[in-house]
Amino acid sequence: MMEMNTDFRKMRCNCLWLSLLFLLLTPSFGSAQSPDSTVTMAAGKHYLRSGFHRFWWGSHYRKVWAQPVQAPLLWVSTFQGGVKPVKEGGSFQTKNLRLVDSVGHEYVLRSIDKDPSGALPEFLQKTFVARLMRDQTSVIHPYGAFIVPALASAANVYHTNPRLVVIADDAGLGPFRKDFANMLALLEERPDGNWENLNSFGNPSLIVSSRKAFGELLKHPEHQVDARRYLRSRLFDMWLSDWSRREDQWRWGVGGENETVTYAPIPRDRDHAFFKFNDGVLTKLVSLFKKNYQSFDGSIVGSNVAGLIMASKQMDSYLLAYLSEQEFTQEALALQQKLNDQVIVGALQNWPPQIKELTQAEFTKKLKDRRQDLPEAATAFYRQLNRHVKLAGTAERDLFQLEFRPDGSLTVQHWSQPKGGERQLWHQKTFYPAETRSLAIYGLGEEDELKLTGKGKSQMKISWYGGEDTDKISLADSFDLSGKKIKVLDEEDGNEYPAHKRIHYRGYSPKANEFTVEGWLLRHRLH
Repeated sequence: MMEMNTDFRKMRCNCLWLSLLFLLLTPSFGSAQSPDSTVTMAAGKHYLRSGFHRFWWGSHYRKVWAQPVQAPLLWVSTFQGGVKPVKEGGSFQTKNLRLVDSVGHEYVLRSIDKDPSGALPEFLQKTFVARLMRDQTSVIHPYGAFIVPALASAANVYHTNPRLVVIADDAGLGPFRKDFANMLALLEERPDGNWENLNSFGNPSLIVSSRKAFGELLKHPEHQVDARRYLRSRLFDMWLSDWSRREDQWRWGVGGENETVTYAPIPRDRDHAFFKFNDGVLTKLVSLFKKNYQSFDGSIVGSNVAGLIMASKQMDSYLLAYLSEQEFTQEALALQQKLNDQVIVGALQNWPPQIKELTQAEFTKKLKDRRQDLPEAATAFYRQLNRHVKLAGTAERDLFQLEFRPDGSLTVQHWSQPKGGERQLWHQKTFYPAETRSLAIYGLGEEDELKLTGKGKSQMKISWYGGEDTDKISLADSFDLSGKKIKVLDEEDGNEYPAHKRIHYRGYSPKANEFTVEGWLLRHRLH
């Protein structure tokens, strides 16, 4: 009997220890989750590597990824009165889940951790190449997006409002529960449709994609982009060292007055802000060849600008074509004033305490240092875009008037006639040979006209592409030009092109849709 009691006590003791061990090793997920609870977890402890590895492949933000942080649980069944998961998406590296509420507003959950190896061919996806690609996700600051709203608000740049959450193991996830439950994620508004009650989007009743916006801008002259706001947003991008700003990283709030429709830029997806790549021997070598991999350091010099705009240069050139260098400088100086020390310090308070301890001092110094370079960066940006200029007409009747001057400068006016309306002057700018080497003008659709006026010496390479339908060139009586000839591509479809010694005509058979709106968008990667 005594032996049985002893065995029983041993069994009870072992069960107690097993129970304690189970409680210690089991994370606070699953059915134990309560609606108002928080979870402590790290975004990616797997990014911690040896000193040897970091020497060659960079330290990046590895410590930040490995640092546990506390985040609230998000229950999709109760958020905003209950949202419905409707679509899984994302790129090859980020898992996304789109949510919609009862009034049609959309939100998106995006995984904090990334895995870019999915972009590799299948035969490489289980090799060292895939592991290395995954490892280099550590170049991204996992919590960088959460300080952007306060900075953007001070800069008067539109923005989403991301929140750090852990997705609760909620039956409301439906078929997406297995892949998304217990994931550390970013939750933000999806800029699409009607957000007239959201100030950070500019209160638009309609938000459209870049493809839709650019198509409308090229079809209708009365549709115009808010170029100053776009410029401000792009300088803000440079300040953050956010180099991945291709057309899909933008949405456009539709507004306007009278008969003019205006498109205001709404940036989204700040994954590549504060990019840190050039702190390893091999990654620094790669950055010499991959100029767009611009690291978040203490300066924004001319060579940095060239890399920062590489992904979006076609879009920048099109949308900012008529802004002057003075306007670029004005926006840079205004940003310097708005992004003061107090704004920077305040924005960094939006990080979890553990993350502030790791990176607050570094970010404070770099943001202040980069702020000083904004005017110089704006000048470099302007000159990059104005070296080779392309001006696009619309699908309506366009008139481009060129006035040559003795100092070699050239003033361009773009007039256009909306359907059922009067011809209006939409754009005007003076180009200087010290800044601009070539200027190409595309008439696109309908019957377009190039009018040549003034007296002077042409020092730029000027080209005219009339586009569809019958186009014409008219010469003012006072037109007197020396220097470089104007090149005209003549589709020989009945165009009214007069002979002139300073105009060089060349017969040309355009490819299908080459000089249409669709062709322009495709050729300049704006589709």
